[in-house]
Amino acid sequence: MDTRDCNDIAAWLAEAGLLGIRDEASLTQAFCERCVEAGLPLGKVFVMIDTLHPMYEARAFFWDEDPENHFREEEHVASRDPEGAGQWSRSPFLQMLRRRETSLRCRLEHGETHGYPAIQELCDAGQTDYLAFVYRTRQAVRVEDVDAFYARFTTARPGGFSDADVACLAQLTPHLGLAIRSAAQTRLTKTLAEAYLGRDAGRRVLSGAIRHDAVRRIRAVLWYSDITGYTHLSESVQVDQLIPLINDYAEAVIGAVRSAGGDVLKLIGDGVLAMFTSSRPEYACRAAVDAEHDVRLRLGQLARRRKTEGLPVADIHLGLHAGDVFYGNIGTPDRLDFTVVGQAVNEVSRISDMCQSTGRNMLCSSEFADLLLGAERDKLVSVGRFALKGVGKAKELFTLDPSLAAADTTPKMRASRRRASAARH
Repeated sequence: MDTRDCNDIAAWLAEAGLLGIRDEASLTQAFCERCVEAGLPLGKVFVMIDTLHPMYEARAFFWDEDPENHFREEEHVASRDPEGAGQWSRSPFLQMLRRRETSLRCRLEHGETHGYPAIQELCDAGQTDYLAFVYRTRQAVRVEDVDAFYARFTTARPGGFSDADVACLAQLTPHLGLAIRSAAQTRLTKTLAEAYLGRDAGRRVLSGAIRHDAVRRIRAVLWYSDITGYTHLSESVQVDQLIPLINDYAEAVIGAVRSAGGDVLKLIGDGVLAMFTSSRPEYACRAAVDAEHDVRLRLGQLARRRKTEGLPVADIHLGLHAGDVFYGNIGTPDRLDFTVVGQAVNEVSRISDMCQSTGRNMLCSSEFADLLLGAERDKLVSVGRFALKGVGKAKELFTLDPSLAAADTTPKMRASRRRASAARH
């Protein structure tokens, strides 16, 4: 590869990193293909970047000149398993970090492997030259905890890499690392925004809805659920069981809401505030009903699992309501929260609170009930009018007819509802 081609690829990497429209995998694959087209004799390429993620420690990408093994990617699960730790302890990359080396070359044709099993495997596979680079992206007290960008290039060409090839790879690898890190940061920002704010709110914030006054009025179906008897549970269960219990029940609720197309806005202790929106309010209502049916199935499965494991079991109570809310940035210019506020939000939490007083695990308002159509509306029965704390007028509340609720949670009925919902959308 000549200097001009090398500079062109460096410029392409810089532009790709700035634009941020490619992910790490497509960047790596396109980089390798451009290098080969320019005359660089790449045989096998490995690229990895450590990442800040609750489940994964790193993402790795493998490119091979062999069409049958051309490209693949792996996500390394965050764990301390002995096998993974053992492989890492024998990795040339770890030794490079410890020695603060940024590059390592092994002329495999001459038998140079420095005693690394991974390099010996490449030699046995017919590779003739090995070139590796490491660039730190985050320091840490222990070398094993340092975050870095790693790249390894080999060739099967007799004689290995030329001096010009080595110089070009040394020039291009930092550019590749920056472009991949930019893509990884973009993906991570999206993941974190959606994890902490919710899917819709996260997307809106990342698209520029960050001004203090970025608020709009919308019509929404609101969901507020709590663990029934949480205060008693928190006092009676062992401390190390409380958080896993909350997480188990939050997972059931959040999974049901998201599967039905809803958006989780807040986790308030053991409570979940969510909303469903649609240009057709009755569709949003229908989605909330689907989520309610789904969460009951999930809670049943969860209860059976926890009982088998000898763990405490709970239930949730749920309030459903429909009304106008203000959706957007609430707070001060330097400390914002993207959420919903309004009287309807206060009312749905009060409706949920009434579940314990009425002995029901689900209550909904007349505003919600009036949006349901046909058979679904017929399944609701009134439990009376109630004065809700902080609400000026008494509200009539509804619940599922107990004689119909049990039959409606069978797998056959559930499948029928899903087909009907898909047909409407």
